[in-house]
Formats: sequence, C-alpha cells, structure tokens
Amino acid sequence: MIIVHSIDEVRRNKDSVITIGTFDGVHLAHQKIIGEVRQRAKERNGRSVVVTFDPHPKEIVGRKKPNDGGDETHAVGLLTTHEEKLELLSQLDIDLVFVVPFTYEFSRKPFREFYSEYIINGIGVSEVIEGYDHGFGRDREAGLSELLALGREFKFSVVAEKPFTAGEEVVSSSRIRTFLSEGAIAKANRLLGRRFSFSGKVIAGDKRGKALGYPTANIAVSDPRKMLPRNGVYAVTADIDGNSHRGLMSIGVVPTFYENHPRLCEVYIFDFDKDIYGKNITVECLEWIRGEKKFASADELVKEMDKDKIAGKNIFENIQL
Repeated sequence: MIIVHSIDEVRRNKDSVITIGTFDGVHLAHQKIIGEVRQRAKERNGRSVVVTFDPHPKEIVGRKKPNDGGDETHAVGLLTTHEEKLELLSQLDIDLVFVVPFTYEFSRKPFREFYSEYIINGIGVSEVIEGYDHGFGRDREAGLSELLALGREFKFSVVAEKPFTAGEEVVSSSRIRTFLSEGAIAKANRLLGRRFSFSGKVIAGDKRGKALGYPTANIAVSDPRKMLPRNGVYAVTADIDGNSHRGLMSIGVVPTFYENHPRLCEVYIFDFDKDIYGKNITVECLEWIRGEKKFASADELVKEMDKDKIAGKNIFENIQL
C-alpha cells in the first residue's frame, strides 16, 4: 500500500476505483465498501484508491472561523487515531491511500472543484464507490444525486452501497461511539469487526493499587483525541513487547480516594510482576464488568476488586481469543 499526502505525489491512472471518506474506525461497513473497491479495481485491471482526511473533518469544521479570532478545536472522540487507521487500511490490500490534509480552507472547497482537481484530473477515475449516506463538499452541499450527475458528465460510474448491518444494527461510526459511551463494549466490537483497542505508555502512578494487592499499570493514552469507553471495569488483554496478557482495566476518576481526580486508565494484569514503566502498551477491550463506584473504604473496594477478578477470569474462560 502506497500512502501519499499531496496530489503532486499521485501518478494519474484513469482506471482507478475510488472511495472517499473519513473512515474513522475502519468498521465493518467501511470494510465492505473498501472490499468492493478492491474487487472492482481487480476486475478492471485498475488501481484501488482510498481518499481520506487528517485531521478528522469535525475537528476543523467545529472550530471558530479564523476571522472570529479563534482556533478552538471541536472534540471528536476518535475510534481510530490516524496511525491506527492507516494500519487497518494496510490490512485491506488497497493499492493507494491518499491522505488529504484537512484544513479550514479545504473545508470551504466546493464539491465540484474538489472532484475536478483531486479525482478527475488528479488521481484519475473510472468508478467511485460510496456509502448510502455519502455527503461531500462545503457544508456537505453534495450527496449521491450530485455525484451521479458528475459521473454522467465525466464518464465515470458511481455505486452507492446499501446500509450494512451486523445483526439488527446498522453499522456506523456514530453508533459505535454511542455503544462505547454506554459501556456496551461487546456491541461496539461487533460493529467494528474486531476488539476496540487503544495504545499508550505506562507511567508512574500513586502506587495505591500495589498497596491494595492489585498493582496496576497507569496508561497515558498516545492520542488525547482517542475515545475511551464509559467509566467502569472491563476484561481486557494487554500487549506488551509483543506478548499478550489477560487482565482488567479500570477507567474513571477514582472516587473512593479523590474528589476531583482527572480521568485515569489503569490495567491490572493477572499473574504479572514485571517492571514495565515507560513501555508502550496496547489494550484490547473484551467485555464490560461493572460501572465505576465510590466505596466507603479501601477494604470495600478490595472486596469488589476480588469479585471483578473472578468475573474477568470467567469471561476469559468463556471467550475465544
């Protein structure tokens, strides 16, 4: 997979099959569209192309206009960081990924101007494949009807994929975010087509967990824009130095010991006593165990953590890794 960040880096190929979108999460519906791109490019003996954006467009369109004197960023809650997205796309056997730097000025570019400059005269195009709810251009001025008309004018075909469902749920990034905000990690994973994960570095904490008999790794998440699930306790795996370990994760504000503590992510790894300060760790979330609680004492917290450990081990006994 070739990754480019400028149209000047792209060799024009009129047989390119293209999809355009943010693709946050690279979830099952995204994978379906990208699979169609790959297959149709192969049938045409052409090139499969994904056009995506960095940063997430909502980070830019949520800002104040420059002449309003502000550059305030709109919090998105990314399902995948840019690096994670590129890694997932690399697993889908795409020929070319064009990462468009998304700026405020770019966001004001009309739909037709974008397609003329980047797609028709830039990349080259024989077919465009998009989701059923595709919208594009300044203020999302264009949808599938405008894209179909443009295709007729410039002789490329347009395919609109139907809504993709997993069970009874329509797969979308917004639905996955809702599930994460509810702690419904198993449902989010089903729509993602994999386990929700995030990465970070192990940092020093107050060592209270060790004193309670549950030493934890405090994690500084690599990208503060990354969405984390609802506060609570989860069964997780933790990858450290290429080795996967089972354990529990607690996300929350530590209400038993603090009044106004910043949100904290801690992982307790079963049967593990190595020094991992400063190491990178990737956490995969499997199942929700319980919500965050404030306990009357440390002893009450430990009793609950004992129950959490039993619950977590039961989950691992009944789940396929």
